[in-house]
Amino acid sequence: MPPSRLRLLYTGIEVRDLDRSLRFYQGLGFRVHRRGTMEHGGVWVHLRLPRQIPRLELNWYPPGSRFRTPYRSGSELDHFGFRAADPEAMGRTVRRLGGKVVARVNEPYEWLVYATDPDGVWLEFIGDPARRPKRWAPKSPTQ
Repeated sequence: MPPSRLRLLYTGIEVRDLDRSLRFYQGLGFRVHRRGTMEHGGVWVHLRLPRQIPRLELNWYPPGSRFRTPYRSGSELDHFGFRAADPEAMGRTVRRLGGKVVARVNEPYEWLVYATDPDGVWLEFIGDPARRPKRWAPKSPTQ
Protein backbone atom coordinates (compact mmCIF):
# COMPACT_ATOMS: atom_id res chain seq x y z
CA MET A 1 0.00 0.00 0.00
CA PRO A 2 1.46 3.41 -0.93
CA PRO A 3 2.40 5.58 2.06
CA SER A 4 -0.06 8.29 1.03
CA ARG A 5 -3.23 8.63 -0.98
CA LEU A 6 -2.36 9.77 -4.50
CA ARG A 7 -4.35 12.06 -6.77
CA LEU A 8 -3.55 12.30 -10.47
CA LEU A 9 -2.84 15.97 -10.91
CA TYR A 10 -1.75 16.16 -14.54
CA THR A 11 -0.18 14.39 -17.47
CA GLY A 12 2.80 16.01 -19.17
CA ILE A 13 3.54 15.69 -22.85
CA GLU A 14 6.58 16.88 -24.76
CA VAL A 15 5.71 19.20 -27.63
CA ARG A 16 7.70 20.18 -30.71
CA ASP A 17 6.18 23.65 -31.17
CA LEU A 18 4.73 25.19 -28.00
CA ASP A 19 2.71 27.92 -29.76
CA ARG A 20 1.15 25.43 -32.17
CA SER A 21 0.25 23.06 -29.32
CA LEU A 22 -1.23 25.90 -27.25
CA ARG A 23 -3.46 26.94 -30.18
CA PHE A 24 -4.55 23.33 -30.68
CA TYR A 25 -5.46 22.59 -27.06
CA GLN A 26 -7.04 26.01 -26.51
CA GLY A 27 -9.15 25.28 -29.60
CA LEU A 28 -10.39 22.15 -27.79
CA GLY A 29 -11.49 24.29 -24.83
CA PHE A 30 -8.42 24.15 -22.56
CA ARG A 31 -7.42 27.35 -20.76
CA VAL A 32 -3.96 28.29 -19.49
CA HIS A 33 -3.77 27.65 -15.75
CA ARG A 34 -0.05 28.33 -15.05
CA ARG A 35 3.18 28.61 -16.97
CA GLY A 36 6.85 28.72 -16.17
CA THR A 37 10.41 28.01 -17.19
CA MET A 38 12.83 25.28 -16.17
CA GLU A 39 16.46 25.62 -15.06
CA HIS A 40 17.71 24.19 -18.36
CA GLY A 41 15.72 26.65 -20.49
CA GLY A 42 12.62 24.56 -21.08
CA VAL A 43 9.10 25.95 -20.85
CA TRP A 44 6.01 24.34 -19.30
CA VAL A 45 2.36 25.35 -19.54
CA HIS A 46 -0.45 23.82 -17.47
CA LEU A 47 -3.81 23.75 -19.21
CA ARG A 48 -7.14 22.93 -17.66
CA LEU A 49 -10.65 22.38 -18.95
CA PRO A 50 -13.32 24.49 -17.23
CA ARG A 51 -14.60 22.99 -13.96
CA GLN A 52 -12.10 20.14 -14.02
CA ILE A 53 -9.13 19.51 -11.74
CA PRO A 54 -6.74 17.30 -13.77
CA ARG A 55 -4.46 19.28 -16.04
CA LEU A 56 -2.50 18.76 -19.21
CA GLU A 57 1.11 19.99 -19.05
CA LEU A 58 2.82 20.94 -22.29
CA ASN A 59 6.62 20.73 -22.05
CA TRP A 60 9.01 22.23 -24.59
CA TYR A 61 12.71 21.45 -24.22
CA PRO A 62 15.40 23.43 -26.09
CA PRO A 63 17.93 21.77 -28.39
CA GLY A 64 20.76 20.38 -26.31
CA SER A 65 18.60 19.76 -23.22
CA ARG A 66 19.07 16.29 -21.75
CA PHE A 67 15.28 16.03 -21.69
CA ARG A 68 14.75 16.68 -25.41
CA THR A 69 14.34 13.38 -27.21
CA PRO A 70 14.05 12.45 -30.89
CA TYR A 71 10.42 12.15 -31.86
CA ARG A 72 8.66 8.99 -32.86
CA SER A 73 4.93 9.06 -33.33
CA GLY A 74 3.38 8.32 -29.95
CA SER A 75 6.52 9.02 -27.91
CA GLU A 76 5.40 12.44 -26.67
CA LEU A 77 4.26 11.30 -23.21
CA ASP A 78 6.63 13.11 -20.89
CA HIS A 79 5.50 12.25 -17.35
CA PHE A 80 2.63 11.84 -14.91
CA GLY A 81 2.28 14.36 -12.09
CA PHE A 82 0.79 13.21 -8.77
CA ARG A 83 -0.12 15.17 -5.64
CA ALA A 84 1.37 13.26 -2.69
CA ALA A 85 1.32 13.93 1.05
CA ASP A 86 4.96 12.83 1.31
CA PRO A 87 6.98 12.81 -1.92
CA GLU A 88 10.00 11.27 -0.16
CA ALA A 89 7.92 8.31 1.02
CA MET A 90 6.66 7.86 -2.54
CA GLY A 91 10.27 7.80 -3.73
CA ARG A 92 11.04 5.01 -1.26
CA THR A 93 7.97 3.10 -2.49
CA VAL A 94 9.04 3.54 -6.12
CA ARG A 95 12.50 2.11 -5.30
CA ARG A 96 10.98 -0.83 -3.42
CA LEU A 97 8.79 -1.60 -6.45
CA GLY A 98 11.71 -1.59 -8.92
CA GLY A 99 11.73 2.05 -10.06
CA LYS A 100 14.35 4.74 -9.53
CA VAL A 101 14.42 8.14 -7.86
CA VAL A 102 15.94 10.51 -10.41
CA ALA A 103 15.87 13.96 -8.79
CA ARG A 104 14.63 15.95 -5.84
CA VAL A 105 13.67 19.62 -6.02
CA ASN A 106 13.19 21.82 -2.99
CA GLU A 107 11.76 25.19 -4.04
CA PRO A 108 9.84 27.73 -1.98
CA TYR A 109 6.62 26.91 -3.84
CA GLU A 110 7.09 23.18 -4.51
CA TRP A 111 8.48 20.03 -2.90
CA LEU A 112 9.14 17.52 -5.68
CA VAL A 113 10.52 14.03 -6.14
CA TYR A 114 11.04 12.79 -9.71
CA ALA A 115 11.20 9.06 -10.32
CA THR A 116 10.86 6.50 -13.09
CA ASP A 117 8.88 3.31 -13.18
CA PRO A 118 10.64 0.04 -14.13
CA ASP A 119 10.13 0.85 -17.84
CA GLY A 120 11.52 4.37 -17.56
CA VAL A 121 8.23 6.32 -17.55
CA TRP A 122 8.75 9.50 -15.52
CA LEU A 123 6.65 10.20 -12.43
CA GLU A 124 6.58 13.48 -10.50
CA PHE A 125 5.40 13.50 -6.87
CA ILE A 126 4.39 16.97 -5.71
CA GLY A 127 4.08 17.76 -2.04
CA ASP A 128 2.38 20.70 -0.39
CA PRO A 129 5.21 23.03 0.66
CA ALA A 130 3.29 23.91 3.84
CA ARG A 131 3.56 20.23 4.88
CA ARG A 132 7.24 19.82 3.95
CA PRO A 133 9.44 18.86 6.91
CA LYS A 134 11.26 21.98 8.12
CA ARG A 135 14.69 20.38 7.74
CA TRP A 136 13.98 18.64 4.41
CA ALA A 137 16.71 19.14 1.90
CA PRO A 138 17.22 17.46 -1.46
CA LYS A 139 19.39 14.36 -1.38
CA SER A 140 21.27 12.70 -4.19
CA PRO A 141 19.15 10.15 -6.10
CA THR A 142 21.22 7.28 -4.66
CA GLN A 143 20.37 8.11 -1.02
